[in-house]
Amino acid sequence: MRRLPLSLLASLVLPCAVLAQDSSHRALEQVLQAQDRDSHADLRAVVVLRDGAIVAERYYNGETADTLHDIRSAGKSITALLVGAAVARGQLATTKTVGDYWPEVAGSPAGKVVLDDLLTMRSGLAAFDEDEQSPGNEDKLDEAPDPAAFVRAVPAATKPGTLYRYNSLGSYIAGRVVENASGADLGNYAAKVLFAPLGIARWSWGRDIAGHPKGQGNLSLRARDTAKIGQMVLDDGVVDGKRVIDAGWLHAALAPRAAIGAVDRYADSYGYFWYAKTQDIGGQQIAVYFASGNGGNKIYVIPARRMVVSIASSAYGKGYGQRRSEDILKAILHADGKQM
Repeated sequence: MRRLPLSLLASLVLPCAVLAQDSSHRALEQVLQAQDRDSHADLRAVVVLRDGAIVAERYYNGETADTLHDIRSAGKSITALLVGAAVARGQLATTKTVGDYWPEVAGSPAGKVVLDDLLTMRSGLAAFDEDEQSPGNEDKLDEAPDPAAFVRAVPAATKPGTLYRYNSLGSYIAGRVVENASGADLGNYAAKVLFAPLGIARWSWGRDIAGHPKGQGNLSLRARDTAKIGQMVLDDGVVDGKRVIDAGWLHAALAPRAAIGAVDRYADSYGYFWYAKTQDIGGQQIAVYFASGNGGNKIYVIPARRMVVSIASSAYGKGYGQRRSEDILKAILHADGKQM
């Protein structure tokens, strides 16, 4: 039987691949276009990457590709990356305590917390953002005239490492620890070890009354740039062939360290300021790792699909914001799955 030349085979196969790719892009774009009908005027952006390239992108309600957007508590996950950068540089160790790096709070309950417990929201401190009366509640931290004194005054509530309680105090403390361990302002440190290597030139980080960037959030980035961060995580910390974040640290940060499905409908487990959830997409179990912020701000990392989905939303304090972002993610995965 006469064989066809490879060049002819390629001419037959490549158009099919291109058609499949175009079909997938159209399906994803349709999912994003459907959000134009959302009755709330606070969805801002959705950016979808596959293999590092944008395959779908849409902006809403006045947002543009150049708009800086406050990702709120998704910034906690960025702080975790900065902790990892400091660990890789030998500047700190997660087996040591907060007080080892922040002498000002040494001797207090916070100072005695081991960093590993701090990073998994299991510090044991009386800090719970869902309880307005909690001594370490986020709003009280934001209003404190002396943040260090506030941290020292937060009492212990449970044995460290035993109970997950969502709070912003721990990630604020983590940011201060990175500053002290590295000898650099947290924003400057982020610019050097994370943003510059990713080509992120525009960003803004809210600061506390003492002038320290808020490790717990209020970091503003472009949606394309949060997607870049997600891609770096997906690629095991490598960008353009260069190591940015240690792969071992990323694996540790995404690992299921605390089961939280009973208290968080949007996640199964918690790592080092990063979440994980297995989504059932048409009977297929898809592992998703993500950063999450108030209002539905997300950086979703989906290894099985080689995808990153970045969502910017201003539905701050609105329950539907989180639901909407998860619905968008599921719709994207469903549409993508039909093209595979």
